[in-house]
Amino acid sequence: MIPTTIDGAALLDEVEAFHRRFNVFPTEAAYIAVALWDAHAHLIECFETTPRIAFLSPEPGSGKSRALEIVELITPRPVTTVSASANALYRLVDSAAGLPTVLFDEVDTIFGPKAGTDEALRGFLNAGYRRTAGALRCVGEGSNQNAQIFDSYCAVAMAGLGSLPDTVLTRAVIIRMRKRAPNEKVEPYRQRIHEKQGHALRDRLAKWADTVREQVANAWPEMPEGVTDRPADVWEPLLAVADAAGGDWPARARAACLELVNAAHDNDEASLGVRLLTDLRDKVFCGADRMPTAVILEMLLALDDAPWGDVDDKPLNSRMLAKLLSQYVTPANKPIKPRGIRTPSGFPKGYYAEDLTDAWTRYCPPPSGKSATSATSATPQVSGGESVADTATAIRHTPAETATQPTLAG
Repeated sequence: MIPTTIDGAALLDEVEAFHRRFNVFPTEAAYIAVALWDAHAHLIECFETTPRIAFLSPEPGSGKSRALEIVELITPRPVTTVSASANALYRLVDSAAGLPTVLFDEVDTIFGPKAGTDEALRGFLNAGYRRTAGALRCVGEGSNQNAQIFDSYCAVAMAGLGSLPDTVLTRAVIIRMRKRAPNEKVEPYRQRIHEKQGHALRDRLAKWADTVREQVANAWPEMPEGVTDRPADVWEPLLAVADAAGGDWPARARAACLELVNAAHDNDEASLGVRLLTDLRDKVFCGADRMPTAVILEMLLALDDAPWGDVDDKPLNSRMLAKLLSQYVTPANKPIKPRGIRTPSGFPKGYYAEDLTDAWTRYCPPPSGKSATSATSATPQVSGGESVADTATAIRHTPAETATQPTLAG
C-alpha cells in the first residue's frame, strides 16, 4: 500500500546528500540553505518573496557551475542561460507553462566590471524577487501599441565570478565557493546517469510540496534573533519549508540562517557615506561638540586602512566632504552643511555634532566602548576659545592610543 504521507525531513536529507555527492560547499550552512532553496522553488506560489541564491567565487574552477547543474535537476521547470534579455525573461515568466526556475551561469558577464551595467536585467532580478512587482511594456505592431504588465516573480539561481550589484546581493542567499582542497573529493558527475536520479528527487519534492502547500502558505516562521528587514524577507520562505519538513530541519535552518546572514554582513562594504559618518563619530568628534573642516580632513586622512586618501583618485577635500554629508539631514530635517565656528583667530567653516546626531543614530553601527571613551580624552574639544591652528597642532600630538583604535566599518 502506498503511504499517504511523505517524510519531508527525510526527503530534504536526501536532497542535501545529493548535493554533497557532487559539490564541496564552504560550510555546512550552505548545504542546508541550498536544499531548502531547491524545495522552496516547488512552493513559490505560497510566498510573498523568493530569495535569489548566488554561487560566487573569486576564481574559476570552484564548483559554481556544477552547483547550478545539480539545482537544475531538482527544481521545477528549469531554464538555464548565460545570456538573456530582460524582455525575453518577462515573457518566459508570463507564459502559460508555469513559473520557471531561471538559472544564470556566468552572471559576471552580465554584471561584471567589463560588462558595464544592464539596468533592464537588473530590474528583472530585483522586481521578480517580490510577488507584487512587474514590468510595464508596450506590445503590438507599429502604431497599434498597448500597455501590458508582465510578471517577473520567479525563482532565480546565479553563478559567477566576483560579486554582484548590492541590489541583487541583498535579495540573495550568498554561497561563496572555493576551489577544492587536495583532500576534498567529489563524485564525478555524469549527466546520463545522474540526471534520472536528480529528476526522481525533483518529482518527489513536487509531491511533498502538494501535501504541505496550504500549511506553508499560511506560515509565519519565527525568525532567529537579530534577523529582520531584508534578510528576514530572504529567509522566510526557507524557514517555512524547514518548519513544514520537521525533524531537525527547523533548528538546522535557523542556525544556517544566522551563519549566512552574519557572513553576508561581514562581507559588506559599507557605503562611503556610512563609513564617513562612523569615522566622524568614533575617530574625529569623539564627544566634541564642533570641529573645523580643516581639522576633520586632517584627522580623516591620518586614519589607517581608511578610504579617505583616495576618493575618486584624490584625497578627500572640503568639497567632497560637504557633498557626502549633504546626503544626510539634521534633526530638523535639513541637509547637513558646514557652518561657521567662532575662534579667537577667525571664523572657519566646520561641522557641529548636533547636526550629525540624527544621522549617527540612524545609519551607524553601535559605537564600541573603547572608541567612545578613550578617544574622547585624547581628542581636543573644539570650543570658542581655541584656534584652528592650535587644534590641528594638538591632533598631531595625540597620544598613541587614539591612533591604534580599530577602524569601524559602517
